[in-house]
Amino acid sequence: MTGYAQARGQANGWALRVSVKSVNHRFLDLRLRIPEGFDLYESRIRQLMREHIVRGHVDVTVNFDAQDAASLQVNQQLVAAYLAAAEELRQKTKAATGMDVVGLLRLPGVIGGTGPTVPEGEERQEELWQAIGASLREALGKLDDMRRAEGAHLVEILRERIATITEQSAQVEALTITLRPAFARRLQARLQEVLGGAGIDPARLAQEAALLAERSDISEELERLRSHLRQFSKLLDGAGEVGKKLDFLLQEMQREANTMLSKTPGVESEALAITGLALEIKSEIEKLREQVQNIE
Repeated sequence: MTGYAQARGQANGWALRVSVKSVNHRFLDLRLRIPEGFDLYESRIRQLMREHIVRGHVDVTVNFDAQDAASLQVNQQLVAAYLAAAEELRQKTKAATGMDVVGLLRLPGVIGGTGPTVPEGEERQEELWQAIGASLREALGKLDDMRRAEGAHLVEILRERIATITEQSAQVEALTITLRPAFARRLQARLQEVLGGAGIDPARLAQEAALLAERSDISEELERLRSHLRQFSKLLDGAGEVGKKLDFLLQEMQREANTMLSKTPGVESEALAITGLALEIKSEIEKLREQVQNIE
């Protein structure tokens, strides 16, 4: 799910800022940006992230900002070069100018920081990790709150689509009851066309119609579809990592819908109605699959 969160802390005289941003993805794709020289903390940051997030494109950024002027440096040599160039230009143009100190400080490269450095000694390094870890956990907590709110809204949308598929399946089941007489009418019309009006044995007609209806029976597919729908709703009521399970169920639902389409060909109104409903079911399932990619 999508979300963004940020947390702040202090470490080694620097202001620590940790931000976490996530967008939807089927798997976990973690991208980490940390200051140069802080690579010894990368594996611990990644492990902490994997403990909290299972799916999504996730960007983690760790920054250190100067807390006071002592952390800043003025490039004196560069300042002297800027002043010399300005004086040369003034003499050539005969322009009367005064020195603007604030403007001078804004020139590229004049102000720089010493930059954060990893402290020496395992004890101090561990203290720095505690500060980084605490800020990261705080940011993850805020991210979870945002993702939880989005998840609650998404679950409501999923329930609405499941209810739609359930209703459409009930309509298909009602139509299948009327298919056997329709098969008999269709078979009789074909036989009369072939036989040129000759008599048709009613018993033989009923037998052939029954065989045709059996080959087109979709009751098992409907029952399996209903079972998958019940399991889907049950998973939505639960907790934990359910995204992959939901995705698997939707694949099975799509298979049942495809089978229903293949078993009900023809031009009879009932069969055409079932085909239309099966296509609508497939469309709803596909929409569900797109949305389930956002769920862990």
